[in-house]
Amino acid sequence: MKKSSNSFLQSLKLSDNVATAIAIVFHSIGLIGMLMGNTNYFASLSSLNLLLVFLLILLTQQQKNRSFYAFMSAAILIGFGVEVIGVHTGWLFGKYHYTSQLGYAAFSVPLIIGVNWFVVSYCSGISIKAFQNKLSSKFPEASLETNKKVKVLSVILDGALLAVLFDWLMEPVAVKLGYWIWEGDIPFYNYFCWFVISSLLLWIFDKSRFEKRNKFAVHLLLIQSMFFLLLRTFL
Repeated sequence: MKKSSNSFLQSLKLSDNVATAIAIVFHSIGLIGMLMGNTNYFASLSSLNLLLVFLLILLTQQQKNRSFYAFMSAAILIGFGVEVIGVHTGWLFGKYHYTSQLGYAAFSVPLIIGVNWFVVSYCSGISIKAFQNKLSSKFPEASLETNKKVKVLSVILDGALLAVLFDWLMEPVAVKLGYWIWEGDIPFYNYFCWFVISSLLLWIFDKSRFEKRNKFAVHLLLIQSMFFLLLRTFL
């Protein structure tokens, strides 16, 4: 029964191009809707959009083994856990609280937030891996000389930096859309803690043994970055 279940999950696949097209369409609809004045309505659909991209990641991930699901579960649970600590103590990110805009919550944190931590860390890690593979194909001799530990550190630290840059891009937009409310300005240690937690998740990502090639994940990070950049500029 377990083998048939695993083979069924493996058989659920979607091409990178189709997944990218779906993501572009839904983000474009949301972007246009918000810029045309229907901000509250489309912002209230953000949790559904996150569930959609989460599903698209699952469908485009080629190797869905135990390690992949272990990383996914760890990212969701750790991400949700640190948010619970952050909301109730103010220690990790500063003083803030969530609204009802992102849907159902537990311990004052929307359940979808854990999924967001997975999506950001996964896409950041995959993007750094894709960049490394690109360099290796263009400069094979230099790649052979590159220390394996350096590549691992790059995935963890550069991936974490990428995640922090995405958060920096998203934060002002998220506040305008009413996802969460800060008590005062966004503190610097919000981004510092994002870096530390992202580094932990990307360490788990690097240690997990599953296929880390997914063009859609790279495209998704670019799509979401452009989405928040345009909203940050024009909203």
